[in-house]
Amino acid sequence: MRICFVPLMLVTACSNLADVGKAPAFSPLEGGNQHHAIYSNSIPDIADPEAPSDAASLWTGSRGSLFGDRRAARRGDILTVVIEIDEKAEISNATGRSRSSDQSMGIPQFLGIPQRLDPKLPAGATMAEAIQTESDSNFSGNGSVKRKEKLTLRVAATVVEDLPNGVLRIEGQQEVRVNFELRELVVTGYVRPTDISRQNEITYDKIAGARISYGGRGQITDVQQPKYGQQITEILMPF
Repeated sequence: MRICFVPLMLVTACSNLADVGKAPAFSPLEGGNQHHAIYSNSIPDIADPEAPSDAASLWTGSRGSLFGDRRAARRGDILTVVIEIDEKAEISNATGRSRSSDQSMGIPQFLGIPQRLDPKLPAGATMAEAIQTESDSNFSGNGSVKRKEKLTLRVAATVVEDLPNGVLRIEGQQEVRVNFELRELVVTGYVRPTDISRQNEITYDKIAGARISYGGRGQITDVQQPKYGQQITEILMPF
């Protein structure tokens, strides 16, 4: 067991010592789904110069025109996700149960057998009341849940996939570094183009399969997290 822990401790120590005195690094933009989606869509968002146009028209229906629809609709487009969570839940349950029973059984007359057995029984015992049982049980339970969450964020997301049924799969990632602490916001899910507003925004409650993660990494997070040895001990200890 000790031999197995030594290499693990060395690898962990080396990885942590390499970050001493350095701010947490940003995640690279290259190589992700957003990067591939944006670079694969090389079609400019302007009207086709070779397309025929009406000389008398002041505007066209293309996305690059003044009155064009600039909402995200294809792979590589960018839209804004608005996250405004202000939820409160309170649940209270109470359960009560009570039961009482009293049973007795005797054989006062049975072919004269009880009368013959009574003299042989201890003093005070009789077959007329051979068995008598009593039981009483009570149960009460109370439970309550109180939870409140509030989160207000905005993040730009990229359409990484245009599904055959017209639904768009989006991914958004935002990182903000303050001193030696890095805050990360990740949003993924599926949206309908019709749910995107004219301002090219969509609220989180219209995202199907939404996955919203808001966390961080850095010196403050490292202090708040227990060490690896403590986590392993708490898992392995049976008590």
